[in-house]
Amino acid sequence: MKRLSLAKQGMGIALGLLMAGLLAGCSFSEKETTRETSPAQEEGTGFILTGPGSYDSADTAVVVKIDKSEGTITFLNLTVSRNYTLKYDGTTVFSDKYGSPLSLEQIREGDIVDVTFLKSKKMLASLMLSPSGWSNAQVERYHFNTTAHDVTVGEEIYKITEDTRIFSQGRQIELMDINDTDILTFQGIDKTVYSIVVEKGHGYLKLTGDESFIGGWIEVGQDIIHPITEDMLLTVPEGSYQVQISTVGGGGTKSVVINRNEEVELDISDLTIEEPKYGKVVFAITPSTAALYVDGSRVDTSAPVVLQYGIHQLIARADGYNTLTSYLKVGEEEGGIELTLEKTTADDRDGGDDDDEESVSDGDANIVTEYYQVYVDAPEGAEVYLDGNYIGISPTSFKKEEGPHVITLRRTGYETRSYTVQVDGEDKDITYSFAELAPEGAQLP
Repeated sequence: MKRLSLAKQGMGIALGLLMAGLLAGCSFSEKETTRETSPAQEEGTGFILTGPGSYDSADTAVVVKIDKSEGTITFLNLTVSRNYTLKYDGTTVFSDKYGSPLSLEQIREGDIVDVTFLKSKKMLASLMLSPSGWSNAQVERYHFNTTAHDVTVGEEIYKITEDTRIFSQGRQIELMDINDTDILTFQGIDKTVYSIVVEKGHGYLKLTGDESFIGGWIEVGQDIIHPITEDMLLTVPEGSYQVQISTVGGGGTKSVVINRNEEVELDISDLTIEEPKYGKVVFAITPSTAALYVDGSRVDTSAPVVLQYGIHQLIARADGYNTLTSYLKVGEEEGGIELTLEKTTADDRDGGDDDDEESVSDGDANIVTEYYQVYVDAPEGAEVYLDGNYIGISPTSFKKEEGPHVITLRRTGYETRSYTVQVDGEDKDITYSFAELAPEGAQLP
């Protein structure tokens, strides 16, 4: 009986040790799971145990650069405004703001993300599109106010700061590199824009063989209409277009493809100039007292006006009304057009109308020729174009006119660049010095 009792006691001890071992095993497994989400220091060793998904730091940041060849991603910290670079590998988790998996190819420069990482090893553990961020994609209508450092998108006004990063085809650009025809995606947090991505940019169109068409008109698609001037260079949104050339007695249509940041030459020397055709246009203008100018000359609208086929500039003026400027394309023997002027408001009267001051005759001896100028000092030796019209070789200057303007710089063998500038209305000259043009085919940062 005693031996039997000892045997039972020994069995009880063995079972107790077995249960203790199982409990110890469960405890160890749970500790290891904790280490997969946050590294822990092994007592008495000084070593940090890490595994897939380990991290000791978290941040909300903007993706600045993705380098697949190096396996790294560079971020902009929004608190201290500094860049830092982390490595990624097959254990890094990418997800959208709802936690659904994403591939690295679905992440791009400009995204606002929440990241976790192991600071000691500069290893990215996870990247999630930040739930606190917002995105306005494919925006065509916006307005930058460089003085107030903000942008209007729809009905909302957002701040632009020194931390705002602008990207075009994966590389950073400046705000003045954006043309008002570009299509943009804005991303930010609250009322601040932290990134702008150029979804559809612009290129450049230059005419050759255009000697017979100087003074005529060029139409690019439905939105661009411009008088043809000598050595002109147009800034055009990227895409495919039908280009229509018209002048006295002739013209034609050609196809062109504009690529971002590239210049295309369009030869129009083969277009023919035929005998001119004319059409009669009946004008109905409100108010009836308004004066109408066609291509700079006043016309009598009490009877049909005979105009040559092609595009003509119309300017209608009347006391107490805002001046109306538009364009008319004549392509039929007879036609009519209605023009309605808007009454002048108090704000319009305060702002004045510069166009009215320029309506004096060429023979007026009292015309004032002095005016403030905009100087372009750099880069030296570049062709300078203002709103598509050739100005000269830098350093050069042109008449200062308040408002937004596009300054384009061109040099053979170098990439053409354009800048949108906001010229102020102050009574003083201003000077712009732009960066040197990059050689064609150069790898830009």
